[in-house]
Amino acid sequence: MQISDINLRERTLCYHCGELCTSEDIKIGEKKFCCTGCKTVYEILHENNLCKYYDLEEAPGISQKKLASAAGTRYSYLDDPKVISQLISFNDGKITVVNFAIPAIHCSSCIWLLEKLYKLHEGIIQSEINFVQKTLNIKYNPQKITLRKIVELLASIGYEPQISFDDIENKVKYQSNKSLYYKIGVAAFCFGNIMLLSFPEYLAPIGTLEHSYKQLFGLLNLILAAPVLFYSASSYFKSAWSGLKQKSINIDFPIVLGLAVLFIRSFYEITTNSGAGFLDSMTGLIFFLLLGKLFQGKTYDALNFERNYKSYFPVSVTVKKDSEENSIPVTNLVTGERIIIRNNELIPADAILFNGNGNIDYSFVTGEALPVPKVQGEIIYAGGRQIGSAIELEVIRTVSQSYLTKLWNKDTFTKSNEDKFNSIVNVVGKYFTIIILFIAVLAFVYWYAESVRTAINAFTAVLIVACPCGIALTNPFALGNALRILGRNKFYAKNASVVERISKIDTIVFDKTGTITQTGDADIKFNGTVLNSNEQKLVKSLVRNSTHPLSSRIYEAIEGNELADITYFNELSGKGIEAEIEGNRIKLGSAGFVSDIPETNLANDVNFTKPDSRIFLSINNTIKGFFSINNIYRTGLENITSSLKNDFDMIVLSGDNDGERENLTKYFGLEGRVKFNQKPEDKLEFIEELQVQGHKVMMIGDGLNDSGALKQSDVGVAISEDITNFSPACDAIFDAGNFSKLNTIISFTKSTKMVIILSFCISILYNLLGVSLAFSTEISPLLAAILMPASSITVVLFTVLSTNIISRKKGL
Repeated sequence: MQISDINLRERTLCYHCGELCTSEDIKIGEKKFCCTGCKTVYEILHENNLCKYYDLEEAPGISQKKLASAAGTRYSYLDDPKVISQLISFNDGKITVVNFAIPAIHCSSCIWLLEKLYKLHEGIIQSEINFVQKTLNIKYNPQKITLRKIVELLASIGYEPQISFDDIENKVKYQSNKSLYYKIGVAAFCFGNIMLLSFPEYLAPIGTLEHSYKQLFGLLNLILAAPVLFYSASSYFKSAWSGLKQKSINIDFPIVLGLAVLFIRSFYEITTNSGAGFLDSMTGLIFFLLLGKLFQGKTYDALNFERNYKSYFPVSVTVKKDSEENSIPVTNLVTGERIIIRNNELIPADAILFNGNGNIDYSFVTGEALPVPKVQGEIIYAGGRQIGSAIELEVIRTVSQSYLTKLWNKDTFTKSNEDKFNSIVNVVGKYFTIIILFIAVLAFVYWYAESVRTAINAFTAVLIVACPCGIALTNPFALGNALRILGRNKFYAKNASVVERISKIDTIVFDKTGTITQTGDADIKFNGTVLNSNEQKLVKSLVRNSTHPLSSRIYEAIEGNELADITYFNELSGKGIEAEIEGNRIKLGSAGFVSDIPETNLANDVNFTKPDSRIFLSINNTIKGFFSINNIYRTGLENITSSLKNDFDMIVLSGDNDGERENLTKYFGLEGRVKFNQKPEDKLEFIEELQVQGHKVMMIGDGLNDSGALKQSDVGVAISEDITNFSPACDAIFDAGNFSKLNTIISFTKSTKMVIILSFCISILYNLLGVSLAFSTEISPLLAAILMPASSITVVLFTVLSTNIISRKKGL
């Protein structure tokens, strides 16, 4: 109890964002803030009477520590008329409409504040949030406020818009399901009314319904059925015709055949007063089919499955000219211009390092986990990210001519990813159609000896009762429900066909960095002479002065907060760092750097030459040992590999060196294939080779370097720490937090495939029952009306209940 009280007194949380305050000097009254940025946001809201923002949620704001300042020239590219015209969606001179992606939106306070932007500036007319897609739609008066000022305003309150290079070149257009909803609405209305008008025919004893009423109800049913067949079911007719033009028969052909026969026979019976027809069954089946299509067509609109490198490129870059810095669109960059790249910024064009020390993280392009040191005069390729202090570069190739652009524009990266699987339903549909037509002809011949009328009735009865609507409903409801179950477990498939394709894979290819390893985390151990507390303080003081990411990791790994004053410090790019601290000479870096002798002459027991991330330490010219930095593998990886290795070939493709070979062997075994130093082209070509050998391949990756392989594979799955942010083009996006469920998800898709097969069997049994009745007797309207929907309803209930039960047993 006493310890908790002490911790509470020591922990002061920021009033705006809730992060820990390292200093209590930044405050307004009793309200304390972690940084001046958070304090500034509070002041802006307070001045405009918007402090209710803090009442809706506790500490709802976004930390301003890591956000770049919106001041200066950072957004000056938004003054460019060409950029403005490509970002806005409407402009009539008085009202302009723009839509921004705001990744920071996360709670009700965000919605409340962002929809009150008009209180922060009179030029903003209206602002509206789409919480699911995390987008903000703003209407503003361009005569009172500019687009740049709006973006600066949003950034100043912690909601900086995400504007990418791809937004400038291609606006994202979301597909709408309105047409399908209209068709379902028409089918539902007509089906319900036809059923209502058909009750007298069902319930009245044969021959007792007055002729005038029977004829009136029949004609009304025809009028109601026509729009259902010709409008609501139009997509099935188009699909069947498209298949015939390509000289193939898909599942829609027998459906269309059955629906057409239903309508023609019903039309004949009603107009000749020889029966009530089957219009209730026809409209009911179309209604259920459309519901299945809606169910299967569920997508995750907030996610983007079709991204390329342009989606992550900066829309602007800082150009230095005559000692002045200005921000311009990256599309305007020309060869010879000097650009400034700050910490964590992406390099948009191939350039030569002109000033500063580069630590370039190429994981975005190559997958290499560790930053590559660069010195003045070296070429830095587009797609690299600077880690550390700002650097000055001179552009040698424009964005359109850079290495990354040329790589992405290769045919192998841009070719259409046609569906490599023929759906089970279409395979069944092809043979089903031939068999049913053959049986219908046999029924006609069988009854022809008795009478032509009976033979025609038998022929049409087979086509009607054997209509494969139950089969057609199997896929939408089984796969659609599976899609939702997977989504509930944060595995977001692009569409339902992805679930079916996963069930057919036999080979799984993993990327290493960021896929099976945890992004940004590392296991740091010191090997050698045990460091006492004073030596640990010396090392912590040394690495604190370095901007290298490995130095930051060592700093965080060493316990304690005590630091010493440094009298001398020097950092040699690509070698290491050295300093004089309290009279001690400290060196940290490569083996040759800390020892001043060739690595081949170093002691064997230290094993300096082992190819992994080792940072050596010497104090007063005595080598103390080395820090080993190893990746931390994702939780559940061992369970995943052990459960999948008997059923799948598993392969690891890594852009890193082979320093992790020993660790990977523990998970994937000696039989598992592990390849290192793989470029994006190498990964793609390897997937192609597997497919040529007849394998169905699932590729699991996380970066742009995996995009070609993800696109080429039969199923491409992108692992993402944040599903709304980075993910390359893929078939599915998988939240990294649920990675441990990968084996269960694959197993579930295979179980779903078995459910589909069993559903087919149930539907075929109903069809056989109807066919047998057609051979033995004429089918009455009441029996047909019951038999056909019964098949569809049974299949739907079976698929949905079965997939739900299986998912629960598997813990999904």
